[in-house]
Amino acid sequence: MAQYKINVDSEILHQLFLGNSQDSGVAALLESVLNQVLEAQVSEQLGAEPYERTDERQGYRNGTYPRQLTTRVGKITLRVPRLRNGKFSTELFARYQRSEQALVLALMEMVVNGVSTRKVSQITEELCGEEFSKSTVSELCKKLDPIVQAWNNRNLRDRNYPFVIVDAMVIKVREEGRVRSRGVLIGYGINDEGHREVLGMMLGDSESEASWNDFFSWLKSRDLRGVDLIVSDHHSGLVKAIRNHFQGVTWQRCQTHFMRNILDATPKALKEEIHTRVRAVFDAPDMKTARLLLEDVLAEYEEKASKAMNILETGFDDATAVLVLPKKYRKRLRTTNGMERLNEEIRRRERVIRIFPNRESAMRLIGALLMEQDEKWSSGRKYLDMTEYHLWLPSQKQDKQVQKVTQLR
Repeated sequence: MAQYKINVDSEILHQLFLGNSQDSGVAALLESVLNQVLEAQVSEQLGAEPYERTDERQGYRNGTYPRQLTTRVGKITLRVPRLRNGKFSTELFARYQRSEQALVLALMEMVVNGVSTRKVSQITEELCGEEFSKSTVSELCKKLDPIVQAWNNRNLRDRNYPFVIVDAMVIKVREEGRVRSRGVLIGYGINDEGHREVLGMMLGDSESEASWNDFFSWLKSRDLRGVDLIVSDHHSGLVKAIRNHFQGVTWQRCQTHFMRNILDATPKALKEEIHTRVRAVFDAPDMKTARLLLEDVLAEYEEKASKAMNILETGFDDATAVLVLPKKYRKRLRTTNGMERLNEEIRRRERVIRIFPNRESAMRLIGALLMEQDEKWSSGRKYLDMTEYHLWLPSQKQDKQVQKVTQLR
């Protein structure tokens, strides 16, 4: 990682600590720091400081040009260096908060399309500092849309994804003059190296089986492969689509949602103790122990909470499917909690917008957020150490082959 020496002007410090507006002081500080970073980067590319004579020099400066950025602390103006014999390159703008740009675009589109409220107008003015024409919005959209689309449709052939988690969330989109509820279908996988990776998102008319069929067909067309376990809630259309597209793949029913279903059908006086007993079933060290604990729970509560016990017995196999895996992988694969946290990050931004002006703006904002999260996951620490899984997998394949031979006999 490059290191740069940064100097802070005393006037900026005075503005930061004693000025009337804290944000203006932070903006001035940010502007100063980033301009110094740009100057250090151009010196690094040229191999020489300004006016320095050296044999290693790779070119010459040719002044600067201004570029404005809208940040959370206000508008700043950067002095981007020019070169005589080429173009100065920096990652500073390429990595500049795509999700923030998408949020600004979505808010601007609301104003342009006449669906804004006074509050949204105020937010737009606060974020952007000015009104935007349709042509300006169009040009900004053109820059962001291809980036999000290319990422969302990228080929997945370079990795296997043994574990896949899928879920949907409902958003509101204005279409044909009416506000309609639309399902955002999202999937992420844990690849064979142990990193989480957002596989993609699709905007469907609903969370129906047809929408999920389209989603899984799309993932497979992008060469999704190596899937061994899929985790989701018990939405009937989703489960049918999984069984249709991933025959032979283990389906794990989210234990959090399953527990909620059981407790909703449990008499209030028994909720706490049944929760404890069912939790013990889920935490069993192996399937044999889990079944023994299940039988005990059913025997004790089949008359006191018959409806809840019927739900437990019917869904037991799907909710404990994860027990076939080595122990270290079960905790993170028995629920969709990781997906719920990802959805909440999207909700946090979506609440500001409330109603998307069109499908394109929804794809843009949510896609940019997911793209940003995907970058964090890929550059962060591994979510799971897959070594034990890769050692365990061949024995499972061999056991399945033996079972097939036995059945044929």
